[in-house]
Amino acid sequence: MTGADAAARVYRGGPQGPGPPCTLRRVTTPTRHLPSFDLAGRTVIVTGAGRGLGQGIALGLVEAGATIVAVSRTPAELAETVAAAPRTVHALAWDVTELGSLDGLVARAADAAGPIHGVVHAAGAQHRERADAFTPEDWRRVTATQLDAPFFLSTALHRAQVAAGVAGSHVFIGSLTSLIGLPNMAAYGAAKSGVLGVVRSLSVEWAAGGTRVNAIAPGYFLTRQTEGLLADPVAKARVDGRIPMGRLGTARDLAGVAAFLLSDAAAYITGQVIPVDGGWLAA
Repeated sequence: MTGADAAARVYRGGPQGPGPPCTLRRVTTPTRHLPSFDLAGRTVIVTGAGRGLGQGIALGLVEAGATIVAVSRTPAELAETVAAAPRTVHALAWDVTELGSLDGLVARAADAAGPIHGVVHAAGAQHRERADAFTPEDWRRVTATQLDAPFFLSTALHRAQVAAGVAGSHVFIGSLTSLIGLPNMAAYGAAKSGVLGVVRSLSVEWAAGGTRVNAIAPGYFLTRQTEGLLADPVAKARVDGRIPMGRLGTARDLAGVAAFLLSDAAAYITGQVIPVDGGWLAA
């Protein structure tokens, strides 16, 4: 007989000779068909974790079991994140636009929390202006935070992960403007389009070593970057009317996707962008 579940027939014996046959069944450990979504044992850097969507993502990842190194320029905001977390969060006050310091950021994070398995690049900046009114300073401030910092932080982290033998997951934050054009957001659109190019390039370069690189593209969420726009009732009604699900996104909507991309459940996903937009792009 063959097969893991094949029955084996044996005979019970005793002083009176063989007894009636009984049937034994081999017991095998079942194969898991659903990979783990659990982030226990994973350490993740989250930038922009002092407030808004970055804070919400960081707290969601804590709930999923991850150890979080929360990064922000503002210590007072980091203290709020630490206070809101159900478990220990390592706070690291750092300006990610200081590009020459990012190897140091990674080293400090590892000193505090151990080898770093993943990163979520949630730090952001925005400037809404007609394209012909942009100043070089406005342009550089947005692109430095939204494009330069995540690229150089990921490359610094990847060097450390290779040295530590860690196959990581890097999660970038794109935007609707990674995929479509929106008015008065030239620098933001350029940066977020660049993020998608970075994701594709890094995913191809790093895939052979097991490191994955993906992006989340949020639609409209109420944040400091959008509160000015959404304070206008006409603009708010226009945005709400354009979203098939009829509501703005929340940090909870992003945290679940980030946790998925950081987990083993996404082990064969790299170089992709996942819109989280309530159906905006489908409408």
